[in-house]
Amino acid sequence: MTLLVVGLVLFFAVHLVRVFAPGFRVGVIAQFGKPAWVVFHSLASIVTLVLVIYGFGEARQVTGMLWYPPVFMAHIAVTLMLVAMICLVAGFLPAGHIATKTKYPIVLSIKIWALAHLLANGETASVVLFGAFLAYGVLLRIALKRRERAGEIAPRPFVSAGYDIAAVVLGAVLWLLIIWQLHEW
Repeated sequence: MTLLVVGLVLFFAVHLVRVFAPGFRVGVIAQFGKPAWVVFHSLASIVTLVLVIYGFGEARQVTGMLWYPPVFMAHIAVTLMLVAMICLVAGFLPAGHIATKTKYPIVLSIKIWALAHLLANGETASVVLFGAFLAYGVLLRIALKRRERAGEIAPRPFVSAGYDIAAVVLGAVLWLLIIWQLHEW
C-alpha cells in the first residue's frame, strides 16, 4: 500500500504544480524553454503513472475489503462510465454544447470515472486510488475556477453542435472498447 500512496502523491504533485507551485513551472520554462518543460512533465507523468499502476497491483494483493458493494452498483458504474467517456472525448474536440456547458469536460470525466469506480469497488486499494482521483478532480476544478475568475483562462467559445454528436459517438465507441477488451488489459 505504501508504494501506491507514494505513487499517488508523486503523480498528483506532478499534475498540481501549477496549482501549488506556479513559480516552479514558470521558472523551468523561463530557463529551459517550453519544449523542455513538456518533455520533463511528460516523462514525470509517465513514470509516476507507472508507479501508481504497479503500486495498485501490489496493494490489491495485500489489502482486504472495506465493504461489499451491491451488485447493482456495477451496472451504475458502467452507465456512469459512458458519460465519463463522452465528456473525455468532448474535452479533446473543438467546443460543442457539452464542452461549453461543462467548462472542463476532462476534469468532469475524471470525477465521474473515480466516482463510478468508488461505487463498484470496496477493496481498500481501490478506495484509496479512486478516492484520491476524485479528490484530485475536485481540487483541480476549484483551481481552474479560480484561474478563470482571475482572467487566466478564457471560456471556450462554442463552435458547433456537430462536435457534440462526434463526442457522443466517439465516447460510446471508446466505452464499448473498454468494456470489450481494454479494461481487462
